[in-house]
Amino acid sequence: MTRPELYPAIFREYDVRGVVGENFGAAEAAEVARAFAEAVFASGGDSICLGRDGRLSSPEIAQAVGKALVAQGIKVIDVGLGPTPMLYFAVNHLGAGGGIMITGSHNPPDHNGMKFMLAGGAFYGQQIQALRTRISETPFQAKAGGNLMVRDLREEYVARLLKGIDIAKPLRLGWDAGSGAAGEIMTMVCGRISGEHHLVNAEIDGTFPAHHPDPTVSANLKQLIAMVRDNKLDAGIAFDGDGDRLGVVDGEGEILWGDQLLMLYSREVLKERPGATIIADVKASGALFEEIERLGGKPLMWKTGHSLIKSKMAETGAPLAGEMSGHLFFADHYYGFDDAIYAALRLVQLLSQAAGSLADLRKSLPMRVSTPEIRFACDDERKFAVINEVKARLSQQKRQFDEVDGVRVSHLDGWWLLRASNTQPMLVARCESTDPQGLMRLKQDLRNALAFSKVSLPE
Repeated sequence: MTRPELYPAIFREYDVRGVVGENFGAAEAAEVARAFAEAVFASGGDSICLGRDGRLSSPEIAQAVGKALVAQGIKVIDVGLGPTPMLYFAVNHLGAGGGIMITGSHNPPDHNGMKFMLAGGAFYGQQIQALRTRISETPFQAKAGGNLMVRDLREEYVARLLKGIDIAKPLRLGWDAGSGAAGEIMTMVCGRISGEHHLVNAEIDGTFPAHHPDPTVSANLKQLIAMVRDNKLDAGIAFDGDGDRLGVVDGEGEILWGDQLLMLYSREVLKERPGATIIADVKASGALFEEIERLGGKPLMWKTGHSLIKSKMAETGAPLAGEMSGHLFFADHYYGFDDAIYAALRLVQLLSQAAGSLADLRKSLPMRVSTPEIRFACDDERKFAVINEVKARLSQQKRQFDEVDGVRVSHLDGWWLLRASNTQPMLVARCESTDPQGLMRLKQDLRNALAFSKVSLPE
């Protein structure tokens, strides 16, 4: 059988991902799986958990990956259709040597890819690039000892999600799975906790008929906001396509972004773990880092990316971390991976024990004036060059900036950020100030910085 030509662009910072029928599919995924099998063997493991999301291409890709792993001598534990965090749970719960999740995450329906775990930890960066090298340099040979077993972990996963969750009073909640892979688990969870639950888009459908499953885009929350307002619910909860990113709206229909949720979680976690390190990505509000410090914690700004955050959590022992994109990580009474359903349950618990509403809690948070996360198209081959060009000009101008991930530029009016997306051909920007006039000046400063690279910031 002829081996497929693999496109370098599908090997990203913390996953393998492409467009089905164009640069990624069953044949490409099988090659990557064989290479990952060798990484598992090298780490002392011999088993891999395999899961998939609800995209139309995922069953075929998962089947090809399972066959490739068995031929490579791996004991495959197929946990089937479900959210990415269920695959992470499976690796930890079963003590597997690794895990592969077939998922396109929050990307368009014709995209798909693979996320990995190695021995219960993150697998990213140079490890993923090493897969590409291994494929190009090593002819794979069949090995004995491989087999495939199907293991339904849904009940065990739901039981673990609910372990230790204490809901003090019943709430009236809206839930929107966006037709993504979290739908079935979301429905099971809602059937086991007190309160009144209104569910939409709970049936898994890889065409995403109601709206795209990306809760960081406010347009995708319109249906949930309308349901919350029309039914006078306490809050609304949304998930992305593979259930590892959380979206939240309060009873007034206002969105709480990732850094605002982290402020609420920090209040709870730091009561039990005073002085703990809490990690947020470079897109987070300066108010979050100040609030963590005020609460007695140690704020740490880090790179955007779920694998990068998980690795930093393990390194620092941080019990809590999060990203503006809605990835929220609890090592406090949980495993330390990004599980949006668990994060939602922690929010429900917090809200059930609070004296006021979620809207009251939102209004109690320190506020800044900011843009949302601004994402705009830029070729994969060009986006990193733009960052380097901007960085070079800032250095020539002797401007103050942090380069932990892209450039976060300090300014008299606040700060602005420019970074390259690790998952899409896009640049990502954000500006934050203490007042609207300062925000306008920051946006103009960012436009000026981009103009020299012939890139325009969207209005």
